Amino acid sequence: MAARTRARTNRRRARWWIIGGSAGAIVLAAVVCALLLVTGVIWPNRIFASAYPVRGVDVSAYQGRIDWPALASQNIRFAFIKATEGSSDQDSQFQRNWSAARGTHLLVGAYHFFSFDSAGSTQAKNVVNTVPAAAGTLPVTVDLELYGRYVEHPPSRERVRGILDPLLAALKAHYGAPAIIYATRDTYDRYLRGGYAENPLWIRSVAVPPSLPGGRDWTFWQYSSRERLHGYAGDEQYIDMNAFSGPLRALEALRQS
Repeated sequence: MAARTRARTNRRRARWWIIGGSAGAIVLAAVVCALLLVTGVIWPNRIFASAYPVRGVDVSAYQGRIDWPALASQNIRFAFIKATEGSSDQDSQFQRNWSAARGTHLLVGAYHFFSFDSAGSTQAKNVVNTVPAAAGTLPVTVDLELYGRYVEHPPSRERVRGILDPLLAALKAHYGAPAIIYATRDTYDRYLRGGYAENPLWIRSVAVPPSLPGGRDWTFWQYSSRERLHGYAGDEQYIDMNAFSGPLRALEALRQS
């Protein structure tokens, strides 16, 4: 009797070890996967983005001094370079990046970081005074995302459109083409949904492929913010990767004349 009891106890212990070991393995696997995602070793969107062979980067002073021939040699076809922010700030590396990038095969465009705190007219003046209206370049992009205190307290749709609409009108008048609008899914839903049909949409979606309501198509897709390429050495070790929705000839057709 005692022997049978000990045998049953041992079997129960063995089952608990198996169950506990399996649960531990699952937890460990989840932790490892999370670490690989955080460090950028694996990135599910890379699989989905493989359907779009025309790729590019966006950069700012955070990437430091960029070796543009080295960066351009890594299977990318376009680059967007930060130029301005708000009504008075210019990216410290813009002029150098703009000139050097245009010396490669890349199609190059500039982007402006939108401010909720200054008028669209003065933001447009900052862009116009900084970004050359150069033939063969991609349209200027307006980067519309929440920042600082506005992450917790987003401004109203009316307030944003009161700044954004004059900015876009001024940029179109100066450069001769509608600006591209970069947005997160949140800012798209809050401020762009149902309008701005003439502006090419650049959507950030780094977890899953973008799916927009109302059948709106994206033109550019930022699918990763944690890539590592050769050719830069700044405070930011990662670089943003983007896909274009069509073939290279369609991207070339966006160039300003």
